[in-house]
Amino acid sequence: MKQKRALPVLILVPAAGVLTHRQASAEQRVVVRPVDTGAALVNPGMGWQLYHYDNNITRYGLELEPSDTVDEFPGASSIYLRLAWSYIEPHEGKFNWSIVDTAAARWIAKGKQAASRFSCSESGPNQPYATPEWARKAGAKGNFVTPGKGVDSNGKIWEPDYDDPVFLEKLDHFLAAVAARYDGNPEVAFIDAGSFGVWGERHTGATSRLPFSARTVRTHIDLHKKHFKHTLLAANDDFSNQGRGLEVAQYAREHGLTMRDDSILISGCESAYHHAYLAPMFWNEFPVVLEMEHYGSSVKKGAWGDGTLYLQAIEDYHASYATVHWYPREFLKACRPLIDKINLRLGYRLQLVEASWPAQVRRTEPLSVGYRWRNAGVAPCLPGGYPAVTLKDAKGGIAAVFVDEDFDVRVLPVGPPGKSTPVGRETKGISQASRPLIDFRLPPANILKAGKYALWISVGTRTGTPRIALPLADEDGQRRYRLGEVRIVE
Repeated sequence: MKQKRALPVLILVPAAGVLTHRQASAEQRVVVRPVDTGAALVNPGMGWQLYHYDNNITRYGLELEPSDTVDEFPGASSIYLRLAWSYIEPHEGKFNWSIVDTAAARWIAKGKQAASRFSCSESGPNQPYATPEWARKAGAKGNFVTPGKGVDSNGKIWEPDYDDPVFLEKLDHFLAAVAARYDGNPEVAFIDAGSFGVWGERHTGATSRLPFSARTVRTHIDLHKKHFKHTLLAANDDFSNQGRGLEVAQYAREHGLTMRDDSILISGCESAYHHAYLAPMFWNEFPVVLEMEHYGSSVKKGAWGDGTLYLQAIEDYHASYATVHWYPREFLKACRPLIDKINLRLGYRLQLVEASWPAQVRRTEPLSVGYRWRNAGVAPCLPGGYPAVTLKDAKGGIAAVFVDEDFDVRVLPVGPPGKSTPVGRETKGISQASRPLIDFRLPPANILKAGKYALWISVGTRTGTPRIALPLADEDGQRRYRLGEVRIVE
């Protein structure tokens, strides 16, 4: 997509009589009203996730070459690794971390993240023991099952009793090992608390069909929280089945878990998803995760339609992550227009509605900057961030950095498409046609010399390091965006 440039508009405030150059320049302000470029943004705490492992080690990312991370997929921020426990700990206390780390390393090398789920029950014939067989032999209770029949003494798939003390003891040790390796690792976007239910989805519909209590949900949440003190945990929406919805959803929320809803569009029309009513408990504080049904299966059964219900689900859940549950290039080729629409709404999207600054600043005066920002996404900017103005010299060197520490973009409200409310600075006693200003004190002359500088905007840390990509043109490769020029005079 060709980017549109934001054109600055010079405004000269009228004054009585003839003004000297110095007087006139003091009244001039550069005003820019940038146009959203429409670019897909890769930002912290949001974006598309592409499946690498889907409960087994045969799909969907396994067809990719080791050097291939589908870089052309717009807005892809992370990879998803959904694996049975038995792959990682095939023998008690002996771990095969390479299965996880090899796939993740390819994406981490591109500056992206990984997310994982380790399941204890699967339904496929190639995965009879998602919970390792050694746990059953050590005394963990459970049932053999046949998908479609439930508990079956002749079944080939074993599902644990999720409340059995031996099972819980072994799971406790496994989660401790996982957390020791990954908790607090900035390369990990989140970990699903997927230790019970078929596929880790907190239900038994495709396996034993046995009911479980809210106490079971709390027990498994507690086990994860025991070990994961820093990394975000996600709880599958199916914890709300069988009338447990509000009780266990509230418990998950109170214990700092976010919400994940799997298999959006497994059915069509009004049955495309069921638990958007739970999302308001989470999305204001945590990034909500959505996963589509296997795209090919959804299309085959006629549930996918034109895919707009996936976009509607993102609106209704105020989702930050959208997962591609299929071969990524096939989905991209078939659904590129939908993907582009979703990228304009998924997570947060910080738009600079307007910015202004003086065309010329005397050494004794502040650099008075005004701006208004809008969040055009469906979710708050949960990582937060602070606007920074950077001045660069003719060689591209950083001459000065000014950070607005009192303006956290996390507060920007969300709204329906095109209707979120812009928010600007507020400084008492200063009025500039409803565009409030902030005064940045200039550094001493030996630090910031007189001359002409390019003025750049960014959003990031309190110390001015950019962190958030913006839909603006003229980026410097480090998430700063050129708005215009300013002259510093003695």
